[in-house]
Amino acid sequence: MDLISTLFYFIVAIFILVTAHEFGHFITARIFGMRVDRFFIGFDFFGIKLWQKKIGETEYGIGAFPIGGYVKIAGMVDESLDTAYVSAPAQPWEFRAKPVWQRLIVLAGGVGMNMVLAAVIFVGITAIVGESRTPLTTPAFIEPGSVFSSMGVRTGDRLVSVNGQKLLYWEEAIAPEHLTTSNLRYTIEREGQNLTVTAPRDIITRINDTRTLGIRPVMPPVVDQVLSGDPAAAAGIKPGALITAIDGKNVTDWTEVVDIVSKSAGKKIKLTWLYLPNPGSGEVTAELIRRNGKSVTTEVVPNSKGKIGISLKQTIPTERRKLGIGESVSSGLSQTWKTTVMTVQGFTKLFSGQEDISKSVGGPIKIARLANQSAEQGPISFVYFVAVLSISLAVINILPIPALDGGQFMLNAIEGIMGREIPFEIKMRIQQVGMALLLAIFAYFMVNDIINK
Repeated sequence: MDLISTLFYFIVAIFILVTAHEFGHFITARIFGMRVDRFFIGFDFFGIKLWQKKIGETEYGIGAFPIGGYVKIAGMVDESLDTAYVSAPAQPWEFRAKPVWQRLIVLAGGVGMNMVLAAVIFVGITAIVGESRTPLTTPAFIEPGSVFSSMGVRTGDRLVSVNGQKLLYWEEAIAPEHLTTSNLRYTIEREGQNLTVTAPRDIITRINDTRTLGIRPVMPPVVDQVLSGDPAAAAGIKPGALITAIDGKNVTDWTEVVDIVSKSAGKKIKLTWLYLPNPGSGEVTAELIRRNGKSVTTEVVPNSKGKIGISLKQTIPTERRKLGIGESVSSGLSQTWKTTVMTVQGFTKLFSGQEDISKSVGGPIKIARLANQSAEQGPISFVYFVAVLSISLAVINILPIPALDGGQFMLNAIEGIMGREIPFEIKMRIQQVGMALLLAIFAYFMVNDIINK
């Protein structure tokens, strides 16, 4: 079932991204009067198609292999490697007959539409859910072995600033654009003193190694529900209790409770917890329980599955603000710009050797896993993932690699500078080399995904 879900969300994500990208080429070509022979989502290798229909001059279709797509524009060297038009004079509706500036716009149309798609998603999410922010009054929880742990940050520390910039919210503190900057430094507060810690230059690689950022707000172990008939209920633990220690060891985060309890199946443990005798009608926070709660120590024996029958409550204070249309547009465009800058900086670090490409970049298998994971967190998370992936696709496609939009863009720009067309044989050879290179890169990332799964 997990495999089916993973494939489904991968196909949905790729379908959205490829449709937007190819539509960018299609619509700009049509605006400039170029004839579009085919518009396909997915590739129809060996002639295998799921659907096709000819409308006007264009054949539309869905190929059986959902790893890309293409728009075949008359008179253009492309993935089809079509040579039939070469011996005939250039026709007014052909790509090669149009001015260079029009050709460049058509070639950039796919990248432009991917950026538009990302911006629309970011604006839409912001308009629907508003802005949710977590004040930095909540201290940090640091996962053992994480990159932040290796930097010397400890659970209970409070983040103060990043690269000298004062921080107010967690969203600012761990914003992706910070992770791609050089000489990343955090100022933290520990026991009333400010300390500065420096991130390693290969922070992205390390994060991908552990598959976690390793830092988040502390989530106090406040009990939300107690299941009737389970060990916790028998021990008298009540909803609203704040677990403060297990077997005399202080705990501050719910993951510590889960870890200790799950490893104690069938063994007696002592839980120390606080509760409010008269909680009242206001909001009950972990801090309120700590200040006014009564302490109880109870013995409990986790069942054979390492559970005691409680669910824990989300008690991190958040601020949510609904935005107007203007603010949503501004916020969405800002997110698009920041994500683009972050993506470009990420590729720059890869090409400069600061990050390990085998661990920092994923292929189709990794993308499929991430698509499924984001979908499991809800539709907002999934479309956000699609937006980020759309920007990545745009940045990759604009790289000056033969067979990519960037490579075609560069060749046509050279023709504009030279004032004449590059010989067809040379362009075809460049296209063939580029396609072979892309297939090799695709195969590398497929193998890399399997090795680093």
